[in-house]
Amino acid sequence: MDHELSKLIVRKAWEGYDASKVIRSIDDISANVSTNFVFRVTFEDDDIIIAKLSNFGKHDYFKEDHRIIHSLSNNLLYPYENFLAKSLLKNNRVYIYRHRLSGTDAWVVFYNPTRIMERLPSRLEDHHIRKFAQQTAKFHKACSRASKVLPKSSKTMRTDINALLDQLNKDESQFGTRSQVDLLRYHCDLYLKGRAKYAANTFETIPVFIDWNIGNFSVTHKMELYSRWDYDWFRMSTRMMDFYFFSRVVSDVGDRTVFSYLITTMMEKRFIMFMEEYHKYNPFTINEINFLREAYRFFILNYVIKDGKHFFHEQYAVKLQQEAYDIYLPSVDRDFDAEVLISALKLK
Repeated sequence: MDHELSKLIVRKAWEGYDASKVIRSIDDISANVSTNFVFRVTFEDDDIIIAKLSNFGKHDYFKEDHRIIHSLSNNLLYPYENFLAKSLLKNNRVYIYRHRLSGTDAWVVFYNPTRIMERLPSRLEDHHIRKFAQQTAKFHKACSRASKVLPKSSKTMRTDINALLDQLNKDESQFGTRSQVDLLRYHCDLYLKGRAKYAANTFETIPVFIDWNIGNFSVTHKMELYSRWDYDWFRMSTRMMDFYFFSRVVSDVGDRTVFSYLITTMMEKRFIMFMEEYHKYNPFTINEINFLREAYRFFILNYVIKDGKHFFHEQYAVKLQQEAYDIYLPSVDRDFDAEVLISALKLK
């Protein structure tokens, strides 16, 4: 989307919220990985808010997700009561502006600026890994407690896979060659079989944020979770959806600017250490550990293949989708061994 058009939409969105408060400047602070825009909006009285503009996915899902997140932020107990960036409300509901004009369909949400303390180091030491495991285990428990009172979500992993299969049936050509399309159908089928095999429908549904890149959250000097502000891949799902990104955070390579989505980070000793520590605070079941493979398969099918060309900027989308066909999907059943984790966690 055109940069100036995006700023104009943000201005219109704010006018719909509070036209009496005048904007002085709108500055782009986007990470430039996704197609979403993030702006710092400064007013004439020096107040600041953050605006996020998106045309990725469906407006109804965006609205639903932000209303669930708002409810979650209000229902998380200490020490997470201020962990999530707060959306601005109007008439006691999250204010979301929808812009539909001349073929453009985009929506804007406003956030209060988030206080940021410290970032995790780009490569974690052993004590960082253990502390991060403790913190995420406790945070998942807090999300589990809060989930009982959250609004229902209409989006599930099954509906997303079925949406991909529907797209394949309508227009195979957008997904590449015949062999690539066959590969996608094969892995969709494997995902659905794995979901049934490991009784994923019995797993608890909690709020998960999936993308735990270290640029998306901050910690205190004691390595406790302090603030979180990126909700691009938020969903209500099994907690196991978070663990592939946890494996990336603790990986030996560490944070990097040129990124790929290799499954092998879930086989590293550092991730096993993370899982052992997490398990002490929030125990796993054998089925959940086995489902890690399917959670990764779903991540590639849904976020890289189905939504990649809409969510990522073109240079990332092309690279990641080619790697999905050549590397990621062929590696799922070859390079991940749940038994290694099950044995380390003494689940048998």
